[in-house]
Amino acid sequence: MRRYFGRKLLVYALTFAVAVTVNWMIPRFMPGDPVASMLARANVSQPQAVEAMRTYYTNLFGLDEPLWRQYLNFWGALFRGDFGTSIWVFPTPVSTVIMGAVPYTLGLMIPSVLLSYFVGNRIGAYAARRKLLDNTVLPVGYVLTATPYMWLAVLLAWGLGVVAGVFPVAGGYSFSIRPSLSADFLLDLLHHWVLPFFSLFLVALGGWAIGMRNMIIYELESDYSNYLSALGAPQRLIRRYAFRNAMLPQITGLALQLGVLVAGALVTEIVFAYPGLGSLILKAIQNQDFFLLQGIFLFIVLGVLIANFVIDIVYVLVDPRTRTGMAGASA
Repeated sequence: MRRYFGRKLLVYALTFAVAVTVNWMIPRFMPGDPVASMLARANVSQPQAVEAMRTYYTNLFGLDEPLWRQYLNFWGALFRGDFGTSIWVFPTPVSTVIMGAVPYTLGLMIPSVLLSYFVGNRIGAYAARRKLLDNTVLPVGYVLTATPYMWLAVLLAWGLGVVAGVFPVAGGYSFSIRPSLSADFLLDLLHHWVLPFFSLFLVALGGWAIGMRNMIIYELESDYSNYLSALGAPQRLIRRYAFRNAMLPQITGLALQLGVLVAGALVTEIVFAYPGLGSLILKAIQNQDFFLLQGIFLFIVLGVLIANFVIDIVYVLVDPRTRTGMAGASA
């Protein structure tokens, strides 16, 4: 088992190195001049002042150095925990800007991923055994899983926000309320959270329900199910074995779909102007903020890699065949 996790850690380390390199390259190949954008916001018109400020900011951010030296400096700063200074909200550190948006993204993603996974698998398992539910779940599930996140977000914002006026369509909380731990603020925060949550929850729910429904049907028609049925085993026991075996591909699917779910969350935040990492990415692109983009992408890459590693550990704990295979390999 130690050798297995050692190989896994090596794979994740190589993946992290490649992702960080791509993360460093993408902003630098974007069109636009970040220093020019910064000077435009400063509204400086005198040529001498503009040239002096350009020289100062270029040296400050190290943009005048060769690319290979910028790349090495980036890795060195990364190991020191220094993500640089934001160009958009200069001179605020990138880490401070990101930490202000992370709670909103995590508060949106974690409940939507876990609840859609749990509810979708349960609905799919029931649909595999009940024809009436299957005739309803299957077409609805196909529609939901084929729906783009941003399109469903626009529909929910228009239907429940603009037309019905039940929920707000933008922001993380009302501007008239000061952030605090008071009941009024928490209720207002929850009120703004509902529509982005359902945008992510409903799309993911359809995919999990269809996947579990198909896997349960496959397991109930397999040889071991027929053998247990011929021995007179109760159907409840057979369905329990089928559900446990069907959950294994679903755990693997969660690891594979995690990146898609993160991308969907970021797009949904942009639609609702939700103050998470998605809206922050849009602001960083609009202002050519290299360092903020690098910091956000790095945080996302680390989060996805850590979540995948945790799912790998869970899979080993859930599937006894994996532990047996590792024990045989080590012997």
